[in-house]
Amino acid sequence: LGLLTPELADAKNGDLMIVIKGDAANDETLAAIEALFTRKERAGSHEARYATIASAKTHRPDSNLAVISVNGTFAAREARQALENDLNVMLFSDNVSLDDELALKQLAHEKGLLMMGPDCGTAVINHTGLCFANQVRRGNIGVVGASGTGLQEVSVQIDRLGGGITQALGTGGRDLSREIGGLMMLHGIRALAKEPDTEIIVLVSKPPEQSVADKIFELLNTLEKPVVVCFLEGDTARECREGVYLCDNLLDAARTAVQLAGVAQDAGREEARAARLQEEIARARELLQPGQRSVRGLFCGGTLCAEALFVLRGRLGKIRSNVSHRDGEKIDGKEACRGSVLLDLGDDEFTNGRPHPMIEPSLRNGKIAEQGDDPEVGVILLDFELGYGSHGDPAGETVPAIREARARARAQGRELAVVGYICGTAADKQDLSGQRAALLAEGVILAESNVEAAQTAADILL
Repeated sequence: LGLLTPELADAKNGDLMIVIKGDAANDETLAAIEALFTRKERAGSHEARYATIASAKTHRPDSNLAVISVNGTFAAREARQALENDLNVMLFSDNVSLDDELALKQLAHEKGLLMMGPDCGTAVINHTGLCFANQVRRGNIGVVGASGTGLQEVSVQIDRLGGGITQALGTGGRDLSREIGGLMMLHGIRALAKEPDTEIIVLVSKPPEQSVADKIFELLNTLEKPVVVCFLEGDTARECREGVYLCDNLLDAARTAVQLAGVAQDAGREEARAARLQEEIARARELLQPGQRSVRGLFCGGTLCAEALFVLRGRLGKIRSNVSHRDGEKIDGKEACRGSVLLDLGDDEFTNGRPHPMIEPSLRNGKIAEQGDDPEVGVILLDFELGYGSHGDPAGETVPAIREARARARAQGRELAVVGYICGTAADKQDLSGQRAALLAEGVILAESNVEAAQTAADILL
């Protein structure tokens, strides 16, 4: 980030260093920082801070949830301390070993507690969003997800379709592996099955390991509540009891859940919007040259990247991605892009030592601008996540990069189509309508779901 000064390089364990870059580096800011160290709080006005989780639980015995975000080296220790103090845990940290994850989830299971994570980025508990989460309306649909942006997308689509959420429980991305055995997915299903306000249950994940999937469906067959299952690229032909609905994408999962919830849809409005989108697709297609037949998807959300790969694989033929596990399709995210490529820029290979692109978009912006130099590229496909934890103005921060990509292409006599999707609700702090306006003013074709964005990109190129 360009913040490593000589003084910082020489800092020792006992030193506190504050480094400021840019316009904020002025005397007024430095004086305000100094005041924070020297001022004394009025009695009773300060926020209580505790050195350990055990101390916090002692002083706040009514606490029942710990959100942990520390270096992965120490994360398991802190999570165990929280569980031993009868706290449910949301473990945002990654780089926790499988052995530690299994031990923590076994302990949580024994104590009847949630152990969400490690690497759990999203949850909505009793209508409060944690980490990366959207402001969604209350309703009767409960969600359990082993993917952060998958949870966000389903809850956002449920909100947009007029439904609402009771709980959205994250499990961490490895929960459905053979080693972990779906411990928290199963725990979450049982919890929602018992909750009176939850009438419909939705499950979201990439495909589970087969033995784990068998355990999940065995449990689902014992429930009375309807369940919607979206295991991306999973088996949708599996035989299940009546009341279990299998979907192969996040939008269909949300639609099915809302339909089960009894929320009516405006079919006429949707048809009119789809007609307008087709007109935009036709105009974009006419501007492309014959050699522009590749899409470059630059994603902040890993599950959204995986869903787009599933959609585009069947339509564009050869496509590569760093989220793929198929031979010949997997690409190292740092390789040079050739042909159609989808990248999850939130993957560990990009975020090691730097903020996630949902927080700080400069890495993605640089890659967006570069696409204007490649004569193969016809469509740039982008996602924008709103809500708690995300950047305050993702569209505004990205518009200059889109403008530069198009300028580079036009300098070589080409045009570029840009397709975007905003994962957010009208209640999110970033102002959904303002985000839409900023992108539309730049000529971005906006879809209403991640699936529709991927389909739109394919429609322009074919």
